[in-house]
Amino acid sequence: MSDLKRHPSQLRVVPEPTGKVTKADRTRAVILNAALEFIWSHPFRELSVNSLMASTGLSRAAFYQYFEDIHKMMETLLHMLAEEIFASANIWLEGVGDPVALLNESFQGLTQSCYQHGPFLRAVADASTTDERFEKSWGQFLSAFDDTGNARIQADQAQGLIATFDTRPVIFALNRVNAYTFIDAFGQRPRKQPKPIQEALARIWISTLYGAQYVEKGASNLIRK
Repeated sequence: MSDLKRHPSQLRVVPEPTGKVTKADRTRAVILNAALEFIWSHPFRELSVNSLMASTGLSRAAFYQYFEDIHKMMETLLHMLAEEIFASANIWLEGVGDPVALLNESFQGLTQSCYQHGPFLRAVADASTTDERFEKSWGQFLSAFDDTGNARIQADQAQGLIATFDTRPVIFALNRVNAYTFIDAFGQRPRKQPKPIQEALARIWISTLYGAQYVEKGASNLIRK
């Protein structure tokens, strides 16, 4: 965990209340929050150090005290979002009991997070096309979900909950469907309604992994131990 506190309902940066909060902590938080505000209403291509710092009242030099460039700053924000999304994904990844019900619960949290932060997700995807380093960071972000999802599917296969198949290409495809569906639905205004998106993605995952017979009920008689 870094020296920043994560708000569960909103991707914001706040210096930790415990311990000594320095001027540097507060300044860094101001810059990151200004970036989030800017991205909400502007495309990534318009984000520059000058435009960002003009909204903070701080100097351009202040930015470079904390970040090498715009893309390094975006990496910091991406790590924050990854923590929030994994918190929802872990319901299915680590939970015990009915895996179909757990998957549905996970998608409720995932969809809510991506609905709240859709413009940032779009900015991240756009940034990955303009900088080789950040392209790698975006790839690592997606690969982290591939790795954990792959392990979960294999574990469920070992318990007889999922049919036998090559897991890696399946989880790769499922996660890319998630990412680009969320970006398309929530990445620009007006955003689409979250409930149909949640239901569509849950349908794809449930029918692919556990069987189409469980889609409508959103639950099953399967038991994960």
